[in-house]
Amino acid sequence: MKFVVDTHSHTVSSGHAYSTVLENAKAAAENGLQLLCLTDHASSMPGAPHFWHFANQKVIPRFLHGVGILRGVEANIMNTAGQVDVLPKVEEHLDWVLASFHEPVFTPSTPDAHTEALLNVIKSGRVDALGHLGNPNFDFDFERVLAAAAEAKVLVEINNSSLSGSRIGSQPRCERIAEIGKEVGVKFTTGSDAHFAYDVGKFDSVMALFEKTKIDESAIVTTSASRFLGFLESRGRTPISEFQSLC
Repeated sequence: MKFVVDTHSHTVSSGHAYSTVLENAKAAAENGLQLLCLTDHASSMPGAPHFWHFANQKVIPRFLHGVGILRGVEANIMNTAGQVDVLPKVEEHLDWVLASFHEPVFTPSTPDAHTEALLNVIKSGRVDALGHLGNPNFDFDFERVLAAAAEAKVLVEINNSSLSGSRIGSQPRCERIAEIGKEVGVKFTTGSDAHFAYDVGKFDSVMALFEKTKIDESAIVTTSASRFLGFLESRGRTPISEFQSLC
């Protein structure tokens, strides 16, 4: 099994990351990626860029260092109503919307509140994937949320950074998420959550988890560029024609 898409990466624009788009793309090429999603933090996160940053990603070439570049955002889940901090007029310019809980934006609450928020995010239809769900600060009803994600065809991310120590306690939770997700038919995505170019395309911990939980490659959209692009096209996002050379 090989991952050829990294669906979660940050640049200096996120405010607490340390590499540029070009540096991340170069690292992606060196690590054998075919596609890289740019997912700087949306504007509610401290230090994050103005929404113009996301709307203007059209100036970034579709290929850098031979790697296809997808214009995205890591949106913040704002409240139990499932609102995210991406304006609809900005979303029109994006290929990929990942949504996550972040402590500075959504103060950790009860499992019921987190579950309600995630279910409403899924129902909104505005989000392609849920990021780093293994965070123990945001416990939730795994069965309800994962079943809803599978039904709505919203991807569930397995986050390499979480498994490598950035969110202590994520490992057993991510294993359980993978196991339940497999039972209910979830499709998974893989994000390095790189905040420095060195980590782009690094998935050692994700690979070990998928092998341990015996997740079939066909359930992981990032094992094939055409599979990932087909997923985006099914959601009305990026036309495959822009990346025809990868299909």
